[in-house]
Amino acid sequence: MFTIFIFKKTYFPMAALIAMITTAPVHAAEINFCWRGGADYTMTGRMTLPDAAMFKTILTEDDITAFKIAGYYKGQLLGTWNADDRTPNTTWHLRFDPAGMVFLTGGRFAGTASQGWNADGNVMNCGAAGFGFNSGSYAQDICVNGIYIADSSIAPDTPFVATLDPVTPDCRNTAPVSRAKRD
Repeated sequence: MFTIFIFKKTYFPMAALIAMITTAPVHAAEINFCWRGGADYTMTGRMTLPDAAMFKTILTEDDITAFKIAGYYKGQLLGTWNADDRTPNTTWHLRFDPAGMVFLTGGRFAGTASQGWNADGNVMNCGAAGFGFNSGSYAQDICVNGIYIADSSIAPDTPFVATLDPVTPDCRNTAPVSRAKRD
C-alpha cells in the first residue's frame, strides 16, 4: 500500500515525494573577506559553506565547500589560489568563528588560532605559480610563487574580519552591488 499526495491536482506517489524533498538544494552561506597586509599588500577571498555550518562554534577547512583567494600589490593582481586545486602537499588549515565573523589569528601554526591557505607556517609552499596566506604566532603574511613576502607581514593578532558583503581589492570598502544583483 502507498499514500498519494495531491498538489494542484497533480498526484505524487509517496516515493516520488520523498525523492523531491531529499534532493532539494542545500542553501549555502557565502562569506567574503579582505585582508590588508603591510606595504600595500592586500588579499580578497570568498568561501562557501552550508547555512547550517554558521551555527557551529568554530569552522575548519572540513566545513568549507568552496574557497578562493586573490592577492594584490598596490591593486595589481599577484596571484590566486582555489582550494579545489589543492594537492596532498598543499597546506589547507582554516579556523573561522561564524558568530563573530572573524578568522582566528595570533596562535601557533597549525593550532586553533591560525590560518594556512596554500602557505605553511614558514609561508613557503605556495607553489611555482601560486599565491598563499598564513597567520601564525609570528605574523600574518603572504607568499607568491613560492617566495615569502616579508613586507606583507602584519602583527599576528591583528583582527581579520569577514563580511557577507562583496569586497574590493583595496579593502577600503565593500564593492557596490546594484539592487538588481541583490534581488
